[in-house]
Amino acid sequence: MKNKILSLTILLSSFLINGCGIYNFSGASTGTAQSFQVNFFPNYADQTPGSVIEPGLDRDFTNALQDLITNLTSLSLTGDNGDLIYEGEIVEYRISPQSATANQTAAQNRLNMSVNVRFYNNTKEDSDFERRFSFFFDYPANQQLVGSTLVEAHEVIFERITQDIFNASLADW
Repeated sequence: MKNKILSLTILLSSFLINGCGIYNFSGASTGTAQSFQVNFFPNYADQTPGSVIEPGLDRDFTNALQDLITNLTSLSLTGDNGDLIYEGEIVEYRISPQSATANQTAAQNRLNMSVNVRFYNNTKEDSDFERRFSFFFDYPANQQLVGSTLVEAHEVIFERITQDIFNASLADW
């Protein structure tokens, strides 16, 4: 009796595992693509009025996008000739007052970041696009945007923008 139950359990488990093989938790649809490349995203924010240059932002954003795609897909990262190519530039990095106090001073500031992205799918060309992705981080005006506040701001903004890029390029929902 124990052997029958064990055999049935193993058989059902193998069906469940095989049945879930076409699904993944990220919702990514990579098609026949085997590799991807993320070209360096230069920081051209200083060309937008009111924007500033944050040193290392270009490197950190490029790495964040590479890491997200690596973690959510089985694609191999390559330096050239990728099946999927991500390129673009950081076009805005601006701090602006968001709300005021009764004394006409800022109570809250907002850091906005925008990235222009060009995506090329060499295995399915009708999915190519060029789009602008943006997100923000609000913080108290009496705080400086340095140290842990800056790290947190970049984490929040990078997570949202890279996820939006991923969804636009690979999510098949």
